[in-house]
Amino acid sequence: MTLLALSDQTEDAFCRRAPDVVRSHATGRGAHDVVASIPADFRLASGQRLSQRSITGRIQGPANAPVVVVAGGISADRFVHRTATGGRGWWSGAVGVRGPIDLNRHRVLAFDYAPQADGRSVTISTHDQARLLALVLDQAGIDSIRAFVGASYGGMVGLAFAELFPERIDSLVVISAAHRAHPQGTAWRGVQRRILKLAAEAGRPQDGVALARELAMTTYRTGEEFAERFPTQAPDQAGGAYPVCDYLTARGRAYRNRMTPERWISLSDSIDRHQVTPEAITTPTTLVGFTTDRLTPIDDLRELAARLPALWRFVEAPSIYGHDAFLKEEALIGQVLRQALKEITQ
Repeated sequence: MTLLALSDQTEDAFCRRAPDVVRSHATGRGAHDVVASIPADFRLASGQRLSQRSITGRIQGPANAPVVVVAGGISADRFVHRTATGGRGWWSGAVGVRGPIDLNRHRVLAFDYAPQADGRSVTISTHDQARLLALVLDQAGIDSIRAFVGASYGGMVGLAFAELFPERIDSLVVISAAHRAHPQGTAWRGVQRRILKLAAEAGRPQDGVALARELAMTTYRTGEEFAERFPTQAPDQAGGAYPVCDYLTARGRAYRNRMTPERWISLSDSIDRHQVTPEAITTPTTLVGFTTDRLTPIDDLRELAARLPALWRFVEAPSIYGHDAFLKEEALIGQVLRQALKEITQ
């Protein structure tokens, strides 16, 4: 693979083993679930065991097409594209028929992160998630993948996968993720985890999820976006809701039943303990960062770009959407993905 320019900065808004038991369930036209058992001796880096006994992925696209793994933030799951059966898809703007990740040309695999909602938190690393993904690939009979496209937490998992399994990956696209967590992001997530614990101790766990989500939304977006979207008129009395607070309350309410406190604590902590050695990642890599992202500051992306031995392309761009730009800046992300995947053909 030919390496492109080291940086393309823009100013416009622009130890494998087979699982003990394997199963596959067809669940929709052009898509099927892949369920791999987690071996009884599988231990997390922390030494803990997962209480769940399987990990689930979902495959869509032509059977003989190049395989592209797609992974997103901690709220993402295996439903990356809308299907006739589920109607869900957290990144349908990027994955779809004739989309940037074209389901006519690529076989897309997405998977559910561990842990499942099982009533307890575990200490799990991005390398652990990469090892679990390897089980799904083994179950599906996939020895290697042509590309891993990861955004936010998924980008961290992609970096960990490339570090652990260089022989199983041809190319890597990392969006809004770096080789380590930034202390400011850890500070915000730490407050969220304390909210979750306090609410659980008070017997109101889902209220804690909603409130922690409200705080999280203020870190995903930018002050500039909030200034454009929300007027500043005050409520009639102290304690009333300002317009921006109504928005956050709605976002929190919508999230109440999508995440348990224990799962959130596990995945949030996984972000903060994320650590890879960039020099050890030899996979050709496309890196994308946004100058307004406060969770993954652009300086951390620049350091990662400087240290990667096989950097293919580095794109940095402004966006009013901050960390959520990978979901909102569809034109820019689509352009980057098409460029990164253009050499992947059936």
